[in-house]
Amino acid sequence: MEAGSSLPLQVAALGRPFQLGMLYDCRTDCLIPGITLWDNEALHKDTVEKSQHNTEFEIIASDSIEDKSSALNVNTPLKASFLGGLVEVKGSAKYLKDTKVSKKQARVTLKYKTTTKFMQMTMNHLGRGNVKYSYVFEEGKATHVVTAILYGAQAFFVFDQEVSENEDRQNIEGNLEVMIKKIPTLAIEGEGSLKMTDSDGASVEKFSCKFYGDFSLDVNPVSFQDAIKVYTMLPKMLGEEGEHAIPVQVWLHPLKNLDSTAAQIVREISVGLVTQAQNILEDFDQLQMRCNDLLKDKAITHFPNIGKKLKLFKDMCSGNKLVFQKSLAEILPSIRGGGIDEGVLADLLREKEASPFNSDKLHEWLDCKQKEVTVLQTYARKLKGTKLVSSKSELDEEIWNSEAKHVVCFAFTSVQNEEQYLSILADHLKKSPSLKTAQTTSSQQLDMETEQWCYSDDALDRIREQVRLFVDFAEANRDNGNTTFIAASVHNQNHEGASIYLYEEGSKKNDHFEPPSKPKKPIASDTTHESVTVEFSHPKYGSKEVTHYLIEYRARDTDTWQAVSTPTADSVYTVSGLLPHTEY
Repeated sequence: MEAGSSLPLQVAALGRPFQLGMLYDCRTDCLIPGITLWDNEALHKDTVEKSQHNTEFEIIASDSIEDKSSALNVNTPLKASFLGGLVEVKGSAKYLKDTKVSKKQARVTLKYKTTTKFMQMTMNHLGRGNVKYSYVFEEGKATHVVTAILYGAQAFFVFDQEVSENEDRQNIEGNLEVMIKKIPTLAIEGEGSLKMTDSDGASVEKFSCKFYGDFSLDVNPVSFQDAIKVYTMLPKMLGEEGEHAIPVQVWLHPLKNLDSTAAQIVREISVGLVTQAQNILEDFDQLQMRCNDLLKDKAITHFPNIGKKLKLFKDMCSGNKLVFQKSLAEILPSIRGGGIDEGVLADLLREKEASPFNSDKLHEWLDCKQKEVTVLQTYARKLKGTKLVSSKSELDEEIWNSEAKHVVCFAFTSVQNEEQYLSILADHLKKSPSLKTAQTTSSQQLDMETEQWCYSDDALDRIREQVRLFVDFAEANRDNGNTTFIAASVHNQNHEGASIYLYEEGSKKNDHFEPPSKPKKPIASDTTHESVTVEFSHPKYGSKEVTHYLIEYRARDTDTWQAVSTPTADSVYTVSGLLPHTEY
């Protein structure tokens, strides 16, 4: 619609209680109840009613705002008002607000629409001199009047299925679409006509269903079979005469055509700016889905601090989304009424992307969390069954209640690091617009990857090295009842990535314990008829922790091993008491 147009405007009802003769303000897209241009008798007289029966169905494979708006015949101006929260939708129009909660969610929607009658006012209402309460024009509360209504009802069956790691979402959505296309035929052929193979039957059991409709149901459908039953009943639920139909589409007549003093739309929002606002809000939905998926990851159970950061990030994104929508709700009516220029909206969109809540920065932070989770999962698996405790209290319990003298703990030391970016986001939400410029600059200069330990080659090398030492040491002491091995997240800024902690009888003895690595193969340097002098190099790691060595030997023709312990950590020792003329 062009600003100031004298042509009627067609808009979607979206579950709102429209009536002929009702006033409407297109600046805010709000109905104005209780104020009319005619008395009640005149409003019900001389209206024209025409039967308009039509039924259609549509498969919607997309979950975008654009496609959902199209399914409900929402035009660009009304969509802008919906995005800003100016329009409260009801009934089937609540479908507009339903978004996926996970990227691992396949979704296909079945739309049902039926119309019953078309009602309109006549020139007996709209002709010159036929308005009774002309002073209403001077009040400037409305820009249009409802002159025609198309009645009917709509329903949306939203089918979802969770997608596992080894499944392809597009393939599942394709299968969903094939099965859902069969539903409309049931209304004609009857429920028994749906023939499903065993595989189809197993497939539909995985579908969940949500219903958004203009029909009054005792119980909403939650499964594929429920949806079939409800769909077959819909044609009868409007009543024999369509008495339960509601407005689905309305026509609005500009008041300035009736009186030049009436309020009007001065300018409409350009499509490009509405699209930008839509993209920003859809991106917030994408961020929510990514957060939800990460929060479901098994690693979050063992590393709850990451979960806390993700929840904080998610809440702050939701907060910024509400702030953005509130700004839209304030700006849109003022632009349409001519109070401010459209450039104010353009400035708002630019400021959003120049702020710490810049879309690229938000996704970059989530990319970092995804990598951190992947790194932690990878090395947690390499610990080969070592118990991974998730909290300090659980760690303390393991240490204090252990019957072993020593507890060796592999510590992921950087998971609990403070993050500057989250602090910047939190501060940005608290401050007034006039105080946000410096913060915007600092967020733009922040190098996200530099702040994250999982992008540090030194930290990753250290984890790799510490895991190998820990696993080898645990394997060597597997049968040693005097030592217990666990893993945990323990914050330590001095040892980025990982460190090995040693506890003795409940007390921490070392926060950077270096388990001795295996020494190189020993060399026999001197041999007599009853002894062998063995030389060996100290291990590459943990040599300071070595108090003695255990040398095992056996005669080649026996399976029995003997052992001797060196009295010191010297690298030379003579094994004596050997049998002469015997190969060892």
